[in-house]
Amino acid sequence: MRIKTDFDADFISRWDAFVQVHPEGSVLQSHFCYQLFERTVNFDPVLIYCLDEDDHIVGLLLGVVIKEGGWLKKSFSSRTVIYGGPLIEMGVEAPAAVFQVLLQRLVDLVKHRSIFIQFRPSFDLSAFQPVFDQMHFRHTPRLNLLVDTTNREHMVRGMSASRLRQIKQSIKNGAEIIIPDKASQIDEFYLLLSNLYRHKVKKPLPDKSFFHAFFETTRDGRNGQIFLIRHQQRVIGGIMAPGFTGNTLFEWYVCGLDEEYRSRHVFPSVLATWAAIDHAIKNDYRQFDFMGVGKPGVPYGVRDFKMRFGGTVVSFGRHIRINNKSLYMLAEFGYNILSFIKRV
Repeated sequence: MRIKTDFDADFISRWDAFVQVHPEGSVLQSHFCYQLFERTVNFDPVLIYCLDEDDHIVGLLLGVVIKEGGWLKKSFSSRTVIYGGPLIEMGVEAPAAVFQVLLQRLVDLVKHRSIFIQFRPSFDLSAFQPVFDQMHFRHTPRLNLLVDTTNREHMVRGMSASRLRQIKQSIKNGAEIIIPDKASQIDEFYLLLSNLYRHKVKKPLPDKSFFHAFFETTRDGRNGQIFLIRHQQRVIGGIMAPGFTGNTLFEWYVCGLDEEYRSRHVFPSVLATWAAIDHAIKNDYRQFDFMGVGKPGVPYGVRDFKMRFGGTVVSFGRHIRINNKSLYMLAEFGYNILSFIKRV
């Protein structure tokens, strides 16, 4: 078995084919996502894959090293995040051994470049817990919400009556769902997100280049979509939703001026979320993934908001390895480190 971190143009089609046919494969492990990270300021993608003696892919892992702007912030914010999780070829003789090779190489590559490594899996990785333990990763419980989008009638029945009413009221009162067609609309969306993350979420938000790169590479509707909510020519909300058709559509970022527009009976965050779910239903996605609804047993308003769209709560948790304990402790003291281990 050979392990590699570089690739050429010929490998890309094999990479995406491997992801597409894998039961747990998603856009988060694809070449599309690699390119998205590559085009984002302060993001540095990391690809690791294993080949067998016949040159077939038997394991693949895509991560990204993320830093905040400015020298000091970079020193105290560097982290490596693996979205989705590793993909190990189905039927391989020793999947844990393949994963161990991937994980060891990942640690070797990024342990001096990031304070910590975190896996944010979209599926169950408990079979690999002994490997995580051996490599000094700690498991932390986290909840997620998955909505089956294969049947519209069944999906709508799972939504709360108030959610359905808010969607209807928003449209009746002048809100519209649009697909952006110019970069200035992405700037408006990003301004809303920036204000939300600065004043309420208080967690890092990727550079604007992340959203512009996604917009430019999804104009054809493949690999996901950005939906914006507009009212009287003003962008008042939106959602960025990556995904492969026939697979999973993810809610990566969503926002809306709900407080400002509630008195007008317009609910932009609700309508933005519905726009993505409706898109998933219409385009044969099998599910909509909310990408996190907090810790079990801990009250969380965002979870309450999302649960009213129905769906099934799952608990795949997260796996974190501290590479530099001193810097990690300094970061905890000088900055709320939790802002760096939530979703970005």
